[in-house]
Amino acid sequence: MTEFDLREQLITLARSIFMRGYSSGSSGNISLMLPDQTLLVTPTNSSFGDLDPNRLSHITMEGERLSGDLPSKEYPMHLAIYQHRPHTGAIVHLHSHYLTALSCLQGLDPKNCLPPLTPYYVMRVGQLPLVPYFRPGDPQLGEAVGKLASRHNAILLANHGVIVCGANIRDAIFNAEELEETARLYFQLHSMNYNTLNQQNVDELTTVFKSAR
Repeated sequence: MTEFDLREQLITLARSIFMRGYSSGSSGNISLMLPDQTLLVTPTNSSFGDLDPNRLSHITMEGERLSGDLPSKEYPMHLAIYQHRPHTGAIVHLHSHYLTALSCLQGLDPKNCLPPLTPYYVMRVGQLPLVPYFRPGDPQLGEAVGKLASRHNAILLANHGVIVCGANIRDAIFNAEELEETARLYFQLHSMNYNTLNQQNVDELTTVFKSAR
């Protein structure tokens, strides 16, 4: 796809996320890799609902702004993932309702914050590790995320939200949507007796579908 096509795709998918309630106000940010290995990033204080394709921030992998508005203050977290997970084509950071609620719970398993409720969670995400709280934009947050990025395509940020990557922007958003739906199911079921996939089920899915686990 050309840069023009990718800009338009980012705008369309971001608006879709906004209209369906995965993002509110100016929360969250998106980035994607261009064919020349530079990045488009949603601007600081922008809304997914009314992005302008011509004002998207265009930056290098070193964080130098080439054109457009100032990038989201959380772009270093995106850079850390691209640097440690080089096959990543796009990244979505959301403050979506159920995943943000999950990030505020005590007693989470930092290696995997959600049980394997469905095959789709296992196939698209595999495991959801947790990083401790750092203020938004803190370089330490990028460092913490970068340490996990080579082994995981989604990371929960304590008391903050989630960051999810994919091979391209559609893949990243589909991964994020599946993850949010799994968190919603978890909150609906957690006070009940529920079944999860067993380890054999998880291993089979991981082998057959080469999931992110």
